[in-house]
Amino acid sequence: MQNINEIEELIKIIARLPGLGPKSAKRIVLKLINNRDELIKPMANTLVQVYKNIKRCNLCGSLKSNLSGCMNCENIKEKFDKICVVEDIADQWSIENSNIFKGYFHILGGTLSSIGQRKEDLLINSLVERVNKENIDEVILATSATVEGQTTAYYIQDSLKKSKVKVTKLAQGLPVGGEIESLDDGTLFSAFKNRSQLKTSSG
Repeated sequence: MQNINEIEELIKIIARLPGLGPKSAKRIVLKLINNRDELIKPMANTLVQVYKNIKRCNLCGSLKSNLSGCMNCENIKEKFDKICVVEDIADQWSIENSNIFKGYFHILGGTLSSIGQRKEDLLINSLVERVNKENIDEVILATSATVEGQTTAYYIQDSLKKSKVKVTKLAQGLPVGGEIESLDDGTLFSAFKNRSQLKTSSG
C-alpha cells in the first residue's frame, strides 16, 4: 500500500501543473515509472539542482542561478533604452520568441490583485530604480488585458510620475481579457507596433 500511496501523491502533485488534470497526470506518472532509469533518475537529480540553485532575481524579477547569475542582469552585451514590463517569465519568453522587442525585461511576478500578492513582491520600486539608473527612455507596460493586469499597469504608471521616462502600453491587437503568454506572434506584433503613450506627469 505504501507504493500505491506514493504514486497517488505524485499524481496529485503533477496534476497541479498548468494544463494538466488527473488523467494527464496519471499518464505521465505511468510513463515515468516505466522509464525510471531514463526519466525519473535524471529528472530527480535536475529538480534537486533547480531547487538548490535557481531563485528569483531581486532586481529584475527574472530567474537567477547561484552558479551563473541572473539571465537578464548578466546580459550586458548590448545597451538598451527600453524596458518591457511583464507579469511573469512565460510572458518574457513569448515576446523573446517572437523577436518583436529588443530591450530589457522586468518581470513583476504577478499582479496587484493576485491572491496573496503584495506590492513589494512585484518589484515596482526596483523598476523605478532601473529606469533612473540605466537611463531608460521608454517603459512598455505589457501586462495582460485583464482587470488585474490593467490595475497593475495603472499603478506602475503612477509610480513613474516623477521620472521623465516615456510610458507606453500595448494597444491594438491585444484582446480584452487576454494574457500575453497565450497570444500568437501576429497579435503580439500588432500590440507592440500600435502601443500608445501614457501620461506620467503629476500636474
